[in-house]
Amino acid sequence: MSAHERFVDGSAQGGGSAAGTAGAAGAAAPARTKRWLVALDVDGTTMREDGVITEAVIAAVREAEAAGHEVMLSTGRSEGMTIPLLERLGLRSKYVVCANGALILARQDDGTYGRVHVERFDPTEVLQVIHGALANAAFGVEDETGHFLLSGNFPDDTMTVAGEHVPFEQLLGTEATRVVVISPGHDTEDFLQVVERMGLQKVSYSVGWTSWLDIAPEGVTKATAMERVREWLDIPRSRVMAAGDGRNDIDMLRWASTSGRGVVMGQAPDDVVDAGNELTGGVTDDGLAAALDTLPR
Repeated sequence: MSAHERFVDGSAQGGGSAAGTAGAAGAAAPARTKRWLVALDVDGTTMREDGVITEAVIAAVREAEAAGHEVMLSTGRSEGMTIPLLERLGLRSKYVVCANGALILARQDDGTYGRVHVERFDPTEVLQVIHGALANAAFGVEDETGHFLLSGNFPDDTMTVAGEHVPFEQLLGTEATRVVVISPGHDTEDFLQVVERMGLQKVSYSVGWTSWLDIAPEGVTKATAMERVREWLDIPRSRVMAAGDGRNDIDMLRWASTSGRGVVMGQAPDDVVDAGNELTGGVTDDGLAAALDTLPR
């Protein structure tokens, strides 16, 4: 964060405060006429590492939506791993962003969600580059339905339970919305350097907390998807708020903080903190609830 950084507990660098800033943004009219577009990352932001979404976060999300704000999820997760969370949160969002921006879902009249925008790419070239550089890497290719083709040893989680294990060559030439690469032999900083040296082209990518690489179609991020949604909803850039903690949130946090609020979770690494303009508490301290509570009512 730069000299205009803010902290949602009310303290600030330079004498401002997140609560004061939010209040000023909404003071001219009630929140129902001055609605905000609020984009929430899931893992590490809305949900703790152990899969728990606390009652404080659920209450804050519901109160923000009840106040008239457009609250939605913007996540790297697939459709199937995201939609059930809306029910847990009690959200009736008009839109949902999945697969780090490659997939946008819209709520239908019957309450289900359908795909309204899909970004796909052929991952063959980038897979071959990474496969040549990382001998022991594991690869996952996700399609728009959330189905994964997997090559190599992945940790046991929802993705691998639903995925289909195939030889590496079968990943080539597929239509992908997202590619995941895991390289257990590297720590995060080493992995960042390896990925940088590869000079990946024609894709967007981000490195996670561990040796985890998320790859999306070129130019596609959570930010590009959220800007598309913002235009559909006709909400000004000055009334957007995004909250996140990971490197796949960097573009979205920069997008939000340009004119609105880019809220970074307290446990985020420094390069993520630098992308936002507000800092809240960590996910274990219900930092998201504190941030949401500062929205105009």
